Parts: sequence; C-alpha cells; structure tokens
Amino acid sequence: MLNSIPAAAGRLLISEPFMMDPNFKRAVIILTEYSAGGAMGFILNHASEYLLGDIMPELSYSEIPVFVGGPVAGNTLHFIHRCPEKIADGIELAEGIFSGGDFEAVKELITNYQLNADEIRFFTGYSGWTPGQLDDEITGDSWIVANNLNVDTLFSDNEETLWREVVIGLGQRYAHIANFPENPALN
Repeated sequence: MLNSIPAAAGRLLISEPFMMDPNFKRAVIILTEYSAGGAMGFILNHASEYLLGDIMPELSYSEIPVFVGGPVAGNTLHFIHRCPEKIADGIELAEGIFSGGDFEAVKELITNYQLNADEIRFFTGYSGWTPGQLDDEITGDSWIVANNLNVDTLFSDNEETLWREVVIGLGQRYAHIANFPENPALN
C-alpha cells in the first residue's frame, strides 16, 4: 500500500502513473468534500478547450482558462480561489485555498479586472465517489493521498507538469515514479 495519509477535504489525490482511465490519467485532484457519504473534488491539471468568456457570455472578454473538474455533471461550473479578502463565503479547504464563495462578487471582480487567473481556478464538472469507493481505490493503490499543498504551484499555469511536480514534492519515496513513462509499453 502506497498511502499512509488518510483522505480528507483539502488534501490532494495523485493518480498512479499508469492509470488508464482517460478522465484521471496523470490527474492531481483537490478534495473539496470527504465524508461517510462520499467524496468530491476537482482535477487541477486537465485544461478544457474553453476560456471563462466562452462559457459566460456576460464575461466574453475573460481569458481565464476553465479546467475539466471531472466526469460528473459537466454542465456545472465550480471554482476554487486563494483570495478570501476579495471573495466572501468560500470554504477553507487548506491554508490559503478556498472552495466557492460569492459568485456575483467573482463576476464583478473579473469585469473590473481585479481578479487574475493565478488567484482563481474554474472547473466544469467534478470528480465524485460514492460512500467507500474512494477508500477502496486508495487501498488498491489507484491514488496517492498528499497534504503537501503549495498554493503557488496549484494556481500556476503549469498543468502540463503539475502531476510530476506534486509527485516529486512527496519526497524520495515517490520521486522515482515521476519519471515513469505515461505508456509503459513504450518503455
């Protein structure tokens, strides 16, 4: 078993290097909910083809990227941020990282150019697990649970290398898997 850290809201899930499910291939997920009723989170490093202005016509000039949060409810929009002084009512997931909040304030901040892409991340859909499902997947070594959240890294535009950086950040025990090829047949 790879994990010694239990899953909890505010922790990261890092997919095992050879996960074949295209929804979660080399995914880094921030858990926003975790309880006996199930779990929910957002994939931090799967960019969609859309910008916020493509999804919200009233913000048509917005160049903020939108990420695919997961395969569930792809017609919903969610966000995490790191600016509670600008966006009220967010739920603190971990130090400096908040989920949701006053969406009208978010729209006004974007309209007035007072909110940058490195302060907020939008997601269509989410990743969800039924009661016990995530625990079974963690026990089966599909996921590594981590609590080494670097706010600057999570909100940077490095979605191409985020999985690798987070794995290396886990320490020597895991660093070697950061260099595994995406397809072991090509090794």
